[in-house]
This record gives sequence, structure tokens and C-alpha cells, in this order.
Amino acid sequence: MVSPTGAALIARALHELGVKVIFGLVGIPVVQIAEEAIALGIRFIAFRNEQSASYAATAYGYLTGRPGVCLVVGGPGVLHAMAGIGNSSANAFPLLLLAGSSETHLVTKGAFQEMDAISLLTPHTKIAVRSSLDSIPQSLTNAYKTSFYGRSGPSFVDLPADFIQGEGEEIATRIVPAPPRAASDPEKIQSIVQILKSARAPLVIVGKGAAYSQAEAAIRKLIDQSKIPFLPTPMGKGVLPDSHPSNTATARSAALKGADVVLILGARLNWILHFGEDPKWNPDVKIIQVDISAEELGKNNGDPALGVIGDVKAVTTQLTEALGNWEYNISSEYVKSLEASAAKNEAKAEKAAKVDKSPMTYARTFNVIKETLDTLSQPGDGGVVYVSEGANTMDISRSAFPVEHPRLRLDAGTHATMGVGLGYAIAAHCAYNFPSPEATSGPKTCHKKVVCLEGDSAFGFSLAEVETMARYRMDILIFVINNGGVYHGDSDDSDAWLQLQNNTIEGKSQGGLRSSSLGWEVRYEKVAEMCGGEGYLVRTPEELARATEEGFKASVPVVVNVIIEAGQAQKLEFAWQSNSKKTKKKESRL
Repeated sequence: MVSPTGAALIARALHELGVKVIFGLVGIPVVQIAEEAIALGIRFIAFRNEQSASYAATAYGYLTGRPGVCLVVGGPGVLHAMAGIGNSSANAFPLLLLAGSSETHLVTKGAFQEMDAISLLTPHTKIAVRSSLDSIPQSLTNAYKTSFYGRSGPSFVDLPADFIQGEGEEIATRIVPAPPRAASDPEKIQSIVQILKSARAPLVIVGKGAAYSQAEAAIRKLIDQSKIPFLPTPMGKGVLPDSHPSNTATARSAALKGADVVLILGARLNWILHFGEDPKWNPDVKIIQVDISAEELGKNNGDPALGVIGDVKAVTTQLTEALGNWEYNISSEYVKSLEASAAKNEAKAEKAAKVDKSPMTYARTFNVIKETLDTLSQPGDGGVVYVSEGANTMDISRSAFPVEHPRLRLDAGTHATMGVGLGYAIAAHCAYNFPSPEATSGPKTCHKKVVCLEGDSAFGFSLAEVETMARYRMDILIFVINNGGVYHGDSDDSDAWLQLQNNTIEGKSQGGLRSSSLGWEVRYEKVAEMCGGEGYLVRTPEELARATEEGFKASVPVVVNVIIEAGQAQKLEFAWQSNSKKTKKKESRL
């Protein structure tokens, strides 16, 4: 009887752990692992760059609640995949990175792609181990389990070539169940409840940690029962429907500034929430943080004495039970102020969405896309997954597209990472669309349409992955919001842009194009066309509506290249930076 190879043992261990998809990019020696995995029915999604593959694995872990698996070669493959390691750690997404390495007897001799990946990745992962033939099941099981028990994050297993190609003895892999949910001390819950009941202006903030915890039913019961206003973070959208009457997203600034007690469920007091500090927050606010990680409690303006260690779903259930029939007074001055602010902001947004000019604005563009998608898939049916990246594209689109169900919106996240979009879209397609999208017969396989909203700069980070989508017949719809620049372009006029490029505009510096400039009206839609997808170049609302409808119905990847105003007259400044500068300026006067 022939003994199985290390590659076969690795694939079998992954199969027994329940792995359904592996993202990666193969080469010697890990190609043997990928082939063995495919033979066992595991889908292998081969990317054009390890960076995108690692991003996809992190998003898949977030969407499914089990570690996403990424397989790469050693040396440069690991270096490229470190992007996913950082993304996993920053966002607390579970990731298992597997990489080949040089033969053990050649270490220090300058072997092919030789690199000490264990030393490199140990400081950046929850666990980094080198496997041997005898320890394959144990190594993979421990790394897999570690990545999503406690605070989720990245783990790494190094697989030397001689072990992959060698022969070993098969050992059964131990099944890893879902992590146990940690609840809080009942006395702590009672003290928190008393604070909530005594609040004049309470607010619940729902973060992506709540979405990852799959706490939507528990949180909805809490809000429905207590009537406390809630504010979702960008990726916390959908844990409760955007249409919920207690949602204060359109009155975000007023909600934060006016609240005197804030219950944070699965979010961190980082830049996304302005650190919980004045001037964006009430300087006397009481902040109650619920987090699986004790290290997060008391950060920035948080109060460690009010922090609750535990799983968001379990702790929310405890709070709801302890609150009983208590309801917040929705006729309070705080709620009235939120309603007034929301009405003002919604009217402003509606007016901006109707501005009819050429080239189109961001607001007009997103309104046309939204209205067209609404005729094809009702917002409440959960049939669309939104992926967005790019500073203005992501920031403006966040409020333009309502989300009614959890884990249907992905964006650049805690690290504000550009380049995640197409990898995330592929991950979403794999997580939600079964049976296999590459099936050529049988019923329609896609039950959730993945829609990408990409800034032209962000799209450029990973545009080669459109070919990956085409190869696996993923019917992903991509909008490239093309303003010819990072944040904004130089001009809405081609002649003026060429003059800038050639240094011929009087009064301009001799440097020519600005550092934020991109090419003039680059034909991004051709990327889809060249690999079997469909591409559209649009300039008007009518063209955009038609392309959106046809792209939604297509069975191949579609790139809609939307030419919008350059916005060259605007300051080069992102909203979050502006807020922090104002805070520092105020502090300097004290």
C-alpha cells in the first residue's frame, strides 16, 4: 500500500476541518497541495497576486465565521500575503495562511525562495509554526483553531518542500467546533443596565464585530424592546436594517455629540469613531464597551470600569433579559434632535442626488445605480452584497445604498486598505453562491449579486483579478467611479489635462501633473472585455441606468466605467483627517 504524500495529508486535514474554499496562487511546491485539495472537492480559487488572495481569505473568514484559508509559495509569496496578515489582525478577521518553504536540509544555503517566514511572521500572527510530516494534522488544527478562538486574527503554518513531497502516515484530524460564547458576570450586567436606564440620551453603536459574532437577532431584540437609538459603523450596517425606526445613521454627528451613555457592541474607539473624544463626542459621556478582547476596554476615551468582556451575542442577550420591559422615552429632546438632524441631512442628500450636470457627480451617480438596482432586487430581500473602496467612493456610497441584512457590506475597514475590493468581491461570491459558480448546467447558481463600487485609484490596485472572476464565471458587477485621480483629478477637460501633463498651463509648477493625478478617462471597462466579461463606458444617467440593468443580468463579470466630475477645485483632504485636525487645533488653544 502506497503511503500518502505530505501534500495529500495536508489536503485531507483541511477537508476534515471543514474547509470548502482555498484562496491562493500556486507554484513549486504548493501546487501539489492545491491539486490534492481539488481532488477532495475543495474549491481552489487561483488569483493573479497573493495580496488579493490573502485579502479574499480574510473577508471569507469574516463572512462565514470560520477561518479563510490562503495558500502561497514561500519567500516572495509570503511577503505579498503579509498584506492579508495585517488586514486580518487589524480587523480581527480569522485567517489561516499556509506557505511552502525550501527543503529543510537546504536551510542557510541560499535555496530557491529561501526565507525564514516563522521569524518574520511570529510578531504579526496569533501563532506561527513549522509543520513536519508527523505533525501535519496537529499543526493545521492548532493554527486553524487559534485563528478564530478568542479575538480572531491570522495564523501561519510553514510547509517545507521535502515534507510536502515526502510520504507519511495518515492521522485523523480532530474536529474543531465553533468557539464557545463567553458571557459576562451577572452583577456587571445589572450595573450596566442601571446606567442605561438612568441615561437621558442613550445610544447603541453596532460594529462589524457584532456582524462577525452573528448577533443580529439578539441585538434586534434589544433595540426593539428598549427603543434605544442605534448607530451602525460602516460594516455594522445591516446587523439591524437601515430602515429600522431607531436607526440614527443619517444623524450620526448629532447622535454622537448628544449621547450621555453609549453602549458599544463589537466596535473599537479608533479613528472610525473619533476615539470617543470631544469635540465629536459629549465630553462627559459614559462609554460601555462590549468586546471579546480585554485589551480593547478602556482604550482612548473608554472607561475600563464600564467595559464588559464577552461575546457580543451572549452579552446582548444578558442585557436584554436584565432590562426586562423597560423602554426608553422616544419623545425625549434627544430623539427630537436626532429626527431634526436626520430630516435636514436626508433633504440635503436627496437634493444632491438629483443634481443633473455633466460630468455627473458622485451623488447623482450613486442615485442612478441605486434606483436601477431597486427595480431589479428589492432592498429588503438581501439579494445584493455591496463592496466599496476608494476614499470618496466609499465614504459617499456608504449612505447611498441601504442594507437590510448583516454581512452584506464590505469596505476598506480598520486599516482603510485600498486594494481589498476585488478580493473581497470574490470572497463574497464564494461565501454566498453555491453550488459551484463554474457549473455549466442546472439551475442558476447565483442567489446574491455582488456589486463593487470602486474608485479608479482603488480599482487599479487589483484590476487583474477581473480575469480571476471571469475564469471562475463569477457574475460580479463592478462600477469604476472614474474621476481621473486619487481623491480627485486635475481637470474635467481633456485639453486642459494634456496641457497640465505637458507643463504648458501658465502659472502651474514645472512638475506637471499632481501626485494624485491618474490617466485621463482611462478605459477600465476594457479589462473585463479582454478576458470574456462585459464592459461599458458611460457618461450620462441614461447610459448608466442601462449599463446597470444589463450588468446586473449578465452571467459574466461586468465593469461599468463611469466618467464623473474631476472635482479639481476641492481641497486634498479626507473627512477623518479634517476632524482630527480640528480636534488638535482646539486642544492647542487650551
